[in-house]
Amino acid sequence: ESPRHDAAALRLQKVYKSFRTRRQLADCAVLVEQSWWKLLDFALLNRSSVSFFDIEKQETAVSKWSRARSRAAKVGKGLSKDDKAQKLALQHWLEAIDPRHRYGHNLHYYYDCWLHSESKQPFFYWLDVGEGKEINLEGKCSRFKLLSQCIKYLGPKEREDYEVVIEDSKFLYKKNRQIIDTSFGPRDAKWIFVLSTTKTLYVGQKKKGKFQHSSFLAGGATSAAGRLVAENGTLKAIWPHSGHYRPTEENFQEFKSFLNDNLVDLTDVKVSILQYDSDKNYTTSPCRVDTL
Repeated sequence: ESPRHDAAALRLQKVYKSFRTRRQLADCAVLVEQSWWKLLDFALLNRSSVSFFDIEKQETAVSKWSRARSRAAKVGKGLSKDDKAQKLALQHWLEAIDPRHRYGHNLHYYYDCWLHSESKQPFFYWLDVGEGKEINLEGKCSRFKLLSQCIKYLGPKEREDYEVVIEDSKFLYKKNRQIIDTSFGPRDAKWIFVLSTTKTLYVGQKKKGKFQHSSFLAGGATSAAGRLVAENGTLKAIWPHSGHYRPTEENFQEFKSFLNDNLVDLTDVKVSILQYDSDKNYTTSPCRVDTL
C-alpha cells in the first residue's frame, strides 16, 4: 500500500475512535454502584449541563474536555499520593462536578428521582434542560432551594486567606497573622477545618449551603476534616464531623498526629469519638482526652 493510503487509513481510524469516544461519553450516566474511577470518567461530562449551553461564546470540543479534566483532577487530587486520603461522599461528587456547585445534599434528592425515572438522558442534562427540568421536590428540596444553595469553591489565591499556621501552640491565619477566636460572631456559628494531603491546614466559618468543607480545596481529597473551637488562638475542642468527607477514625488520628507534630497540647482539649449506628452512619460523642 502507498504511504498516502496509509495516512488516509490512519486518519480514518482517528476520526472513528474520536467519534466512538464521544458517543460513549454522551451515553454515560452516573450509577450508585459505580466505582470512584467510573465517577471520574463521568466528571468529563460536566460540560453537558445547561450551565454550559447558555454561554454566549461556544467553546471548542478541546476546550470542553480540558475544563472537564481539570475539574475531575481537582476532585480526586491527592488520592494517588496518599492512600488514606478521603474523597467526597457520592452525593457531594455531584456537587463537585456540577458547574454551579449546587449543594450536594440537595442535588441528591433530584439524583434519586432521576435514577428511578429510568431516563436515558445524562443527569445534569435531565435536571436542567431535559425531562426533569419541571420537577419540583417541594417536600424534600424545592427548585428554589436547589438553585439558591450553591457552595463556594475556593481557587488557589482565595484559599490563602484560610490557611492556618500554628506558632507557640497558637492558631493564626498565615496571611494576615490574625489569631483565631471562634467565640466571635453568632453564638451558633460553626467553625470547620480541613487538612490537605500535603498537611496544610485551612479553617473558616461554616455557612450551610454556601461555604462548607468542600469549599477549601474545591472538592479535593483531604487527610482530615471536622469542626473546632479555639479561644484567643488556643485550641479548646475538635470534632471529626464532616458530611462531605465522612472522616474515619484513622483520618482523625492523622489530624491529632498533625497537632502533636506542631506541639499542640491536647491534655485539656475536648475531643469527640466516632461512633456508628446500625446503618453504619457515624455520629460523634464528646469526651475529654488526656493523652495521644
